[in-house]
Amino acid sequence: MAAVARLGLDGLNEIIFVDDGSTDNTAEIVRKYPVTCIRAEGRGPGAARNTGWRAAKMPLVWFIDSDCVIESGALSGLLSHLADSAVAGVGGSYSNMRPDSSIATLIHEEIVERHRLMSTEVNYLATFNVVYRRRVLEEVGGFDESLKTAEDADLAFRLRKSNYRLQFEFSSKVKHFHASRLGSYLRAQARRGFYRMRLYYKHPSRMTGDSYSRLSDHIQPPIAIPALLSAPLAAWPRLAWIPAVFVGVLAVAQAPFTMRLIRRTRSMRMLLFAPLSFVRAFWRGAGMVAGLLSLCLIR
Repeated sequence: MAAVARLGLDGLNEIIFVDDGSTDNTAEIVRKYPVTCIRAEGRGPGAARNTGWRAAKMPLVWFIDSDCVIESGALSGLLSHLADSAVAGVGGSYSNMRPDSSIATLIHEEIVERHRLMSTEVNYLATFNVVYRRRVLEEVGGFDESLKTAEDADLAFRLRKSNYRLQFEFSSKVKHFHASRLGSYLRAQARRGFYRMRLYYKHPSRMTGDSYSRLSDHIQPPIAIPALLSAPLAAWPRLAWIPAVFVGVLAVAQAPFTMRLIRRTRSMRMLLFAPLSFVRAFWRGAGMVAGLLSLCLIR
């Protein structure tokens, strides 16, 4: 909050803080700063962001997540792209607020590597550091509030379907408090898998990848599912090869990206990304199964 408030001369005309049903002293802290605080109903990030941009008066809306701290020049780096009226939104990248945590560092370096592979023109933007034109948000109805995660991807996909351009600026960064506990991170990944099924139900063409992730990433949870379901077959020697094949394929799939991280960072600590990503695939896969079942019940 303090970092944002200090940027009053960096293109900001108003600051809106959406308190999405906090139960601590958030409101008391916010009152110390020159911001507009709006109390929301705890209906999730999509609803909170819709509440925020609809209260905004300016033609451009900059979204920043509550667990991020902006860096100097982050906003100006984004605004330069919006000189082109055909560009509906532009997003930036991350810095790491928890370099002392191995888990947070692995998560961060993965994201940075993916961001490095993104071009200027993209079809995916996250909302931790992104500017959208207000009129465009009005046109498409803002964020889908039924998606408790992946609502940012859904918005980007819908804008591209409407032939709006989206751009990415790697130099614009906010520092992020990545997860530092394995359990909470994996639970979040299961939740992500759940809502990804709803996302791909709306946008089936994106199941094969987007500007941020590739088909090689998307197929790992589906491989983990039969690996887990076939695990009991390991008790029979003649059938043990079935789960072994799935596990082996999933393990080998971690190698290319892990090697990219090691080459760029020159740190052997990145070897830990392989087991992290391997285990993550099972949690995402479990979430996807639950999400698929929920879609069947809805239908």
